Formats: sequence, C-alpha cells, structure tokens
Amino acid sequence: MSQNTNLQNTKSFYITTTLPYVNGDPHIGFAMEIIRADVIARYKKALGYDVFFNTGTDEHGLKLYEAARDRGIDIMDFLDEASSKFKDLIGDLNISPDIHFIRTTDAHHIKSSQALWNRVMDRGYIYKKNYQTKYCVGCEENKTDSELEDGKCPTHPNREIEIIDEENYFFKLSALADQLYTLFESNPKIVIPESRLNEMKEFVKRGLEDFSISRLKEKMPWGIDVPGDEKHVMYVWFDALTNYISTLGWPENENEAGENGTELGNFNKYWRDGTPIQYCGKDNTRFQSITWQSMLLAAGLPNTQSIIINGWITGEGGVKMSKSLGNTINPSEVVLEYGADALRFFVTKELQPFEDSPFAINKFKEVYNAHLANGIGNLVSRVMKMAVSYEAKLSNELVESVKSSIGILSGVANKHVEDFRLDLYVQEIFDDFTKLDQFIQEEQPFKKFKVEPEAARKDLIYLQEKLLAGAYRLSIIMPKTSEAVIDCITNHKMPEEPLFLRKE
Repeated sequence: MSQNTNLQNTKSFYITTTLPYVNGDPHIGFAMEIIRADVIARYKKALGYDVFFNTGTDEHGLKLYEAARDRGIDIMDFLDEASSKFKDLIGDLNISPDIHFIRTTDAHHIKSSQALWNRVMDRGYIYKKNYQTKYCVGCEENKTDSELEDGKCPTHPNREIEIIDEENYFFKLSALADQLYTLFESNPKIVIPESRLNEMKEFVKRGLEDFSISRLKEKMPWGIDVPGDEKHVMYVWFDALTNYISTLGWPENENEAGENGTELGNFNKYWRDGTPIQYCGKDNTRFQSITWQSMLLAAGLPNTQSIIINGWITGEGGVKMSKSLGNTINPSEVVLEYGADALRFFVTKELQPFEDSPFAINKFKEVYNAHLANGIGNLVSRVMKMAVSYEAKLSNELVESVKSSIGILSGVANKHVEDFRLDLYVQEIFDDFTKLDQFIQEEQPFKKFKVEPEAARKDLIYLQEKLLAGAYRLSIIMPKTSEAVIDCITNHKMPEEPLFLRKE
C-alpha cells in the first residue's frame, strides 16, 4: 500500500487536464496528458469513487483573434471548429465518455471568471497601475530580458516581441509569497515529482513579483470583460485557470452545505470536500503551482491537492514537440493506424512519467510489434486456441473468484497508480504476460495432451486464470483490449480477429 494517501481520503474525486490552447490541432503531448488523467479517473471509479473528470479548451487571447482575422472568418466560427477537434479526440483515444468538457467561451465560465475577479479584488489583491513590459503573443506571456535571445522569444523567434506600455490591473502576487511557501511546505505532494516542487519553492524564495492580469480591449479585443471596466479584458491566464472551478458550478453552489438530506453542489463535493488533482506539462508548472494556487489563496478558496507534472515529448535531437515549431505528431493519425489502446499503452508504459521522453513512429511500431502484436495479442490467441480445442473452460465460480482477487476491483489501492507511476503498473502486468509465455514453452500443454490430458487441462485453466487477472488489471489502461480478452475467456472462444495486427 502506498504511503501517498492523497487519492484515498474521500469518496469524491476530481481530476482535470490543463485546457489546450486552440491555436493548432491536437498533438501527442496533450494526448499523453489526457490519457494519463483518464487512467487515474478509471482507477478511482474502479475503487468505487464518485469521479468528476474535466478537460476542455482555452479560447481567449490575441493569438486566436489574429488567426480568425487572418482567415477572414468570425472568431466564434473559428473557435467552434478548433474546439471540436479536441472534443473529437476524446472518442479517438477511448477516454471515459462521462468526461466534462468546458470551453472558456461558455457563458457560465465567463460569469465565474468575473466572480473570481471580484472576489480577489474585494479581498485586496488586485490594483491598477501604469507599466511597461515586453510581451510574446505566441506564449501569451510577459518576458524579461534574460528570457530573450537576441531580443526574441526562443520559442517564437519568428514573431516580434511587443512592447506594452499602458495602464493595467495587477495581481498582488508578492503579498502571497509566505502563504504560498507555507502551502508547499505543509503539503509535500502538492507538486509531483518532488524535483518540481523544489523548483517552485526556490522560485518563491527568490521573490514574487506582481503581474498584469488585464489588457486594453482596444489592443486585445478578444477576452472576458473586466467587471466594472469596459476598457479592459482579462489576461488570458487569469481567465483560463478559473475553469477548474467554473466547471464545477462555482460560485453558485459554493455555500450549499448539504445539510438536512440535501445534496452537496459539485464545487463542495469535488473541490472543497474532494481531492482535486491536476495534470499538466512542465511548461505549465509555474502557472498551475504558483499563479493558480495564489489565485485560490487570494480568493479564500481551497487549494489543489496535487499537481502532476508531465515531462515533454521530444522529437529529433531532443527538441520539444510543440505546435509553434511544427514538429508535432497527430495522435488521431496514430490511432487510425494502430488503435487507441496501442497509443494508451505506449504513453503510459514507454514514456517517462515525469521526465522528457522521445516519440518516434519507428520506435512506436517496434514497441507495438514486440509487446502487443507478438506479445499479448499472440498470447491470447495461443491460449484460447488450446483452451477451445481441448475444452478447458473456466467455471463461472472461478471467473468470479479471479475478479474478486483483483485489488482495484475490490477497493484495494495500488501503490504504483497511487504514486502516478503508471509505467510501473503496466510493466508489472506485461511481466506477468511474459511469464505465461515462458510457462507455455516450459510445460508445452499442446504436447502434454497426448500423454497427460488432465494435467494439460490444468495448465490451460491456470493460463486462463492468470490471463484473465491481467485483463482485469489492464482495464484502466487498455479498456478495449481488456474487454476483448475477458470476453474470449468468459465465453470460451477464440478472438474473432487478432487483437493487434503485426505492422511491417
């Protein structure tokens, strides 16, 4: 049992991805993030938790406004088209169908963002002043001289840095430094892995600076209006981060206490009384752990329980895959060729959970053939062909016994999943499959039937038991494959077609 009890303290559980910015098609980095979050959501459901799983799209900012203008189409038509691609990805990746999908252009989200602004303003953490800064539209972020190379953003070198010189609203981040550091010290699991938490602690120690959270509407016309000031719109990050609670119906249900038999509102159930978990990429670490947590502190709202930081997916030469560089891989195209479960397997087992990992189609195909086509796919076909041929069928009682022995189906937490080490969880399952292959080679039940038919049948019962157990455990990682294997064993039949066709 894991020492990390973050996922076990309540029967209500909340998990969210970041909201991808819709300035490009979905890429493999976001596919990795939503798949990993989906595995955790499925795991918690298997343990009996009431799960709220959130994702969506970030749809404000100058970059999107310019993109729509350049195409000569209405901004909402542009955003509807862009957002639909991310919504379609949910089905492509076999993500839990009950996932909640929020768009930051939704009417309720806009009201929620304005309510959070008013709350933070009323508590004294927003003020107005004149300032000048260097701003990268590509990053939607202010830049210091030390972050620029030859006066340009290293991530968007083809885009000129803009000089902003205007009166803006500011968030008083500096006033929250002590509270933020105390938060980090009191919850060592608030940022995972520990190395990222230590980075954020050092960031706070170096001193926090207040930052602009508005833009003049005449310069950035696409954003949420600042309450009470029609000349300003909210800085895109202040708006987008609010989605994590606006999707739960905040602030309307914040004061619902659930007394006298009444049901708690979603905000109280999943955020206040639940265990809010967030997944993000490492380039989002500061926004999620510094900016968002400070906004919550400023509003007097509960903080996130844990922020899980993924490493980057890199391409050739170890360069980060990004929409800006144009070196991304379309996850839907991978799924079309190999299937959703193959991609789910690869991003959970083969990519490092917290560090950068390379992704190349040649490597993907190699892993696919070795572990899926020649691995579990071949194993299921061999076992079920012998089981059907020699009439070695599991009884219903034995099937139920195997199912009840699976920890995650019996309310028993798994250490690796609790620690967000999905790679180790999958590795254990496939190590067991390898042992079954070795068992077949050593015991050779297909030969044993000629001289010891009962012993051979016992071997096949054993193989099916272990294979069934692995399939149940695999249900949170590769749901379609798990379902197919369980169907074959419980209905005593061969797969209608190979689970994974070998790719040449």
